[in-house]
This record gives sequence, structure tokens and C-alpha cells, in this order.
Amino acid sequence: MMNSAATRMSVSQIDAYLDEVFPQLHHGGRTYVVEAVGPMTARMRCDYHERHLRPGGTLSGPTMMTLADVALYVAILAQIGPVALAVTTNLNVNFLRKPGQAALIGEARLLKLGKRLAVGEVAIYSQGEAEMVCHATGTYSIPAA
Repeated sequence: MMNSAATRMSVSQIDAYLDEVFPQLHHGGRTYVVEAVGPMTARMRCDYHERHLRPGGTLSGPTMMTLADVALYVAILAQIGPVALAVTTNLNVNFLRKPGQAALIGEARLLKLGKRLAVGEVAIYSQGEAEMVCHATGTYSIPAA
């Protein structure tokens, strides 16, 4: 997944936009990073940090849910441009296995991008591991132009 002429926003444009409209995403330090965008896709990384741990030493569910939600939003922004009021209407998350104490990689893919709805999925992996730790599907509502 690389920046592509088929996208309306680049990684650097999306980063700047997220910093502007969602500065709270980086509260306590930047850990969610947009790595790549492409046609109907985005890849994000959540850097490992102790604040993401839950009892038992695993990365928390809310950390993975945030990564999935933001990765879908980034994939949508890359396609439609800066639309702040595109909002999550559904997020379904399946935790498949305990992630290690490592960065998480979220690979988002849009399954449908219509005028009013976007549907996508995100596969989340522990960095360096081949087995998925979490799978999420989500729907976003896109406001009328």
C-alpha cells in the first residue's frame, strides 16, 4: 500500500489533518502513525507503549479498537478528502489471540465506498508476526456534500 495518484490525500496531508481535527488522538504522545494509503486501503501502526497494556501484560482491546477505527477513517479520507463529519456508525471487533508487547499494524481495506456509506475491514497484527491478533469490520456514515 503506497501513496497513489488514485488517492485524494497523501500520508502527510492526512497526518496534518488528523493533528488539526483530532489532536486528542496523540494525548500523552504520538503512538498512532499513518504508514501508507492507497486505492481503498490504508496501513497504520500503533507503537507499543505501557499505557496500552491491560492486566496480564497484553495490549488492551480499546487500543486495538482505536487502531481499527482510525485506520478505516484514514482509508476513507484518502479516497474522499478531508471530511471531518464522516463518522463511525458500526464497529465490530473480533479479538483472535493475545498480541505481544510490540507495535500493532492495522491493514484497512474498504469493501464499499458509496456516497453516504463506507464499509471496510481491518486486519491487525503484532509487528513482525504473521498471525492476525484482531479482525474488525466497520461502517462509516458520510455526510452529504
